[in-house]
Amino acid sequence: MLTRLSIRNIVLIDALDLAFGRGLGVLTGETGAGKSILLDALGLVLGDRADSALVRGGEDKASVTASFEFAALPVAIAETLDEADIEIEPGEPLIIRRQLKADGGSKAFINDQPVGVALLREIAPALVELHGQHDDRGLVNPRGHRALLDRYAGNDVEGLASAWRDWRAAEDRLAAARAEVEQAKADQDLLLAHLAELTALEPQAGEEARLAETRASMQKGEKLSGDLQELRHLWEGSDSPLASLRVAARRLDRIAGEHALLAEALAALDRALVEAGEAEDRLNAAAEALEYDPAALDAAETRLFELRALARKHRCEVDDLPERMREMRRALDAIEGGEAALDALELAAKEAGAAYRSRAEAAHEARLKAAKALDQAVAAELAPLKLDAARFLTAIGKLPEDKWGPAGIDSVEFLIATNPGADFAPLNKIASGGELSRFILALKVALAEQGGAATVIFDEIDRGVGGAVASAIGERLARLADGGQLLAVTHSPQVAARGGTHYLIAKSSEGTVTKTSVMLLDAAGRQEEIARMLSGAEVTPEARAQADRLLEGV
Repeated sequence: MLTRLSIRNIVLIDALDLAFGRGLGVLTGETGAGKSILLDALGLVLGDRADSALVRGGEDKASVTASFEFAALPVAIAETLDEADIEIEPGEPLIIRRQLKADGGSKAFINDQPVGVALLREIAPALVELHGQHDDRGLVNPRGHRALLDRYAGNDVEGLASAWRDWRAAEDRLAAARAEVEQAKADQDLLLAHLAELTALEPQAGEEARLAETRASMQKGEKLSGDLQELRHLWEGSDSPLASLRVAARRLDRIAGEHALLAEALAALDRALVEAGEAEDRLNAAAEALEYDPAALDAAETRLFELRALARKHRCEVDDLPERMREMRRALDAIEGGEAALDALELAAKEAGAAYRSRAEAAHEARLKAAKALDQAVAAELAPLKLDAARFLTAIGKLPEDKWGPAGIDSVEFLIATNPGADFAPLNKIASGGELSRFILALKVALAEQGGAATVIFDEIDRGVGGAVASAIGERLARLADGGQLLAVTHSPQVAARGGTHYLIAKSSEGTVTKTSVMLLDAAGRQEEIARMLSGAEVTPEARAQADRLLEGV
């Protein structure tokens, strides 16, 4: 509930600090005293548009701070703040501050953490419910009527919403699978052609490097083939240098024992023969490695070029071609497997849709039953509020399937008819603002046990009525405020007498400076203010006596 409201430099208010408690709080004062300024200031912390005209003349900025306290933070507020990364400790008050500049612009804070004004507007409905002469929110707005009726009916709205999400998720999965199968079918012929082309070539991992190396070697062999042939010719045959060395070694071997130097010469010659043999082996190996075969070179180049052309076609590396083949095979397999999976997905979507329809139909029946009870409850409140000729109707209509949603298959709107024989019309279409406020009061009383905002404010709900009707309004406001918090801006002494707390709004002038102030009245102050409301400018003893009777009667 709202516990404190601090206002600085708003219109006629230079500095004001108000404390509020539970129950019914009434705000009274002469016309033009500045009651609307309080509501405008509160509207700022609830996300209303920042108007620089609200900044008090001569000041460069203004601010409004509102504190709300809860036994447990409402779920709607907690979830919204959590999404915005605003941390509120358990038991910590929710403090909203709004600053305005005279040259335009504003800033908003929640517990000293900067936030956007849109966030204030998002949490406002759970904080304050304002009903005034021209209110287009709260109970007047048909967008909230279905939720109010569901709370009255005790419908499992979360279960219904969950069933809706399950159904839509199942339908989305089915639609995605169908799209994939259709796309795969459209690509099937192309996939088959590409796969046949790749299969015919059968690329292997690492093949490009091997072919490139083979091609390079053959090209070197082609270039060196003449030199290698001449070298092999020099090395081979009976007249080759190596053959001559071997003959010399055999002859030297026969005479090496005759002298030590001959033995050393033979050893050196043997080493030369070993080195020469190794050179011959290397020469033969090189000749084989660089062997040039025009047909083999042509085949290697042709395959290398084909592999690279396919890689460019499929926008990948040559070594990735085997994986591309596997992907194509998987895609083709998915066409067959996807069609089989569609049957299971269709069944799941059908079952989810049936589950949703079952819950939605149950919610529909519960709404019809609750609508009759609500209509009767509201009707019982109309006569005491001088609306005995009026009628109230909870209109429920079934939506077309394309309009179904997490809230079900129904549209719900509260309608009224103010005169006998008149057609029912939306709440905000009736002519009289006073009638609208009283209709809202009757509806609030009927829905009193169904929760709502933490703080409810009625702005001049008693306009144009008095006597027994005003007493009936006061009694119902007090009943609504029991266990909660309700603030009423009123001109009716009967309503004011019902207040648990009473605030007097007054305007005063000192020279050219005009100020609005708010005072919490004690018992004597309450008597005097209610007497003023009864008698007018001059408070008479009779008015004070009547005020006492009103206060004693509650």
